[in-house]
Amino acid sequence: MDLIARQVLSSVVFIAISSVIGCAHESPPAVSARPPVMAQPTPNAVVVVPSASADINVSEEILRMCNIDFNNVATAPKFDFDNSDLRSDERALLEKVVTCVTTGPLKGRSLHLIGRADPRGDVQYNHLLGESRAGSVRSYLIGLNLDAARVTTTSRGKLDATGTDEVGWQRDRRVDIELM
Repeated sequence: MDLIARQVLSSVVFIAISSVIGCAHESPPAVSARPPVMAQPTPNAVVVVPSASADINVSEEILRMCNIDFNNVATAPKFDFDNSDLRSDERALLEKVVTCVTTGPLKGRSLHLIGRADPRGDVQYNHLLGESRAGSVRSYLIGLNLDAARVTTTSRGKLDATGTDEVGWQRDRRVDIELM
């Protein structure tokens, strides 16, 4: 199944699940009774410790090579609970990344987006939410004229989530951006 077909299928499944669950803003999704799944490291991945509240987490390699200063943890944006809408305050950072990979030091390089969710809710639901978050960032990058073939997405859902309170859950609700 090609990438576009998978994304369309994921969107349809996400919409179907959302309509069955109803308005999740009223209460969090049900917590799964299944034991946590141990995360497997991805080959050649840049390990990045996310900032305390950033919903867009850019690898240190990209920040360094593109000379992007992104250290303001207190005002870094995050995804709202059960939401995959990209906030306007995230766009400046994404614009810098696109400039770097289209005309800057990383010209021609490809990006990999990893959508993540906090640990509350069902594994499958959070996997779809992570896909939706990564898809929102991908759509924005493509809208900035980044070639769609140079942006891949995946979801880890809640597999790597570590939060135990609202601050931690906000840290878990993010999209990581790595070089391919």
